[in-house]
Amino acid sequence: MRVIGGEFRSRRLKSPAGDSVRPTPDRLREALFSVLSPRIEGCVFLDAYAGGGSVGIEALSRGAGRAIFLEKSRPALRALQENISILDISQRCEVHAGNAAAMITKYEAEIVFLDPPYPREQEYGLCLDALGEAPRPLVIVQHASKFTHHLKETYGQLQRVRILSQGDNSLSFFEPR
Repeated sequence: MRVIGGEFRSRRLKSPAGDSVRPTPDRLREALFSVLSPRIEGCVFLDAYAGGGSVGIEALSRGAGRAIFLEKSRPALRALQENISILDISQRCEVHAGNAAAMITKYEAEIVFLDPPYPREQEYGLCLDALGEAPRPLVIVQHASKFTHHLKETYGQLQRVRILSQGDNSLSFFEPR
């Protein structure tokens, strides 16, 4: 796993031990940040189900002002903390341990990225329902491409505005309607 662009380009990141974490593929991350480039500068970026933090760290590398990471897995938290330390970015990061679905509305962010473990499909609805009550400007959900039709088009005040697919993975973009 590596940072693709920006300040920390080509820097290697630690991956959590085990197979419970599925890092966002490089090509999908590149496509995501191509879409986000006009909105990333100086923003607060929330990376829920962060794993080793590759998406939130990529946001910081490309100009986000601050990143908030939510993660429950101890091995993932260790890798995340190590990545933050290696890049010396702790002053721009908040790391919160616990269930992302329970914590997600506690933090203010301009961009929220959700990547729950694919087997835990109920997490998508829990997070999107909560975020739809007090919508953020942009919520992006990574999911299996075959799962696209399982996500609703609206969650409270959030409306799906775009789907970006690459192979087995897709990103759904939700904005307030």
